[in-house]
Amino acid sequence: MTAVNPYAPLLDAIPVERREVEVLGSPTAYWVYGPDDAETTILAVHGYRGEHHGLEPIVAHLPGIRVVSPDLPGFGETPPLPGRTHDLDTYVAWLTAFSAAVAPRAVLVGHSFGSIVSAAAVASGLETPRLILINPIGAPALEGGMGVLTRLAVLYYQVGAKLPESVGDKLLRSKAVVRIMSASMTNSKDPAIRRFVRDQHDLYFSRFSDRTVLHEGFLASVSNDVRASAPLIEVPTLLIAAQEDEITQIEDVRRLATMFADAELVEIPNVGHLIHYETPQVAASAIRRFVAPSAPDTR
Repeated sequence: MTAVNPYAPLLDAIPVERREVEVLGSPTAYWVYGPDDAETTILAVHGYRGEHHGLEPIVAHLPGIRVVSPDLPGFGETPPLPGRTHDLDTYVAWLTAFSAAVAPRAVLVGHSFGSIVSAAAVASGLETPRLILINPIGAPALEGGMGVLTRLAVLYYQVGAKLPESVGDKLLRSKAVVRIMSASMTNSKDPAIRRFVRDQHDLYFSRFSDRTVLHEGFLASVSNDVRASAPLIEVPTLLIAAQEDEITQIEDVRRLATMFADAELVEIPNVGHLIHYETPQVAASAIRRFVAPSAPDTR
């Protein structure tokens, strides 16, 4: 039984259209929320193993703003890019080309792994008036308190990639493993929110195209972080961070914020890596203020 989506009434009031565009020799599926003539357009980049549905709770709290939300190559309804390894350079090239084709100079929003890709793209020349990073990855995943767990995850994806295809694919799509991942990241004590988060992960966390792209994407996500890009970014940047994030400690995000030329940090208490599911209204409020039309060069 599908859990009740607490944000559905708000989301249902926002028009949405599925579209496709060819990027780097492959079709990219994307969704456009809100009016085409909106004052502000946001290009939203989801995290690893997710797809566009994951950011919908935030979209639900942004009526009147146009949001363009693609599925990353190899995830959701977007197939892998032909002839490419799905590493950070590939995702940066894809995002830069997608932005130019569909949402040039849109405000760029990236969550988790999407924060790494978005920051690297801007550092490499993608034009955006403003950059927003939600749960930014601000420290090496293989170091610190989560280092041991990250190495276990590396082993999990390596084994899944090397086993016979039918066995490996089953392991990587295991609902039991997805449930463990989901439970470890959910901080909310609200039973309805916890059911919703678990249901979202059950529905969308295994919609990857194949185990090769899943393994490549994982390596990209744990081998990089935002710190390398931050000093090269000059546009105003908003970091929305969880004080209880188990992926990047809040102290690391505070240090990360000092590496940008022009950055603002918004901290949200009592939530972890799932801001987009557990406190989307708080994140959306910060986003709306940051991209207000009265702010310079946000259109």
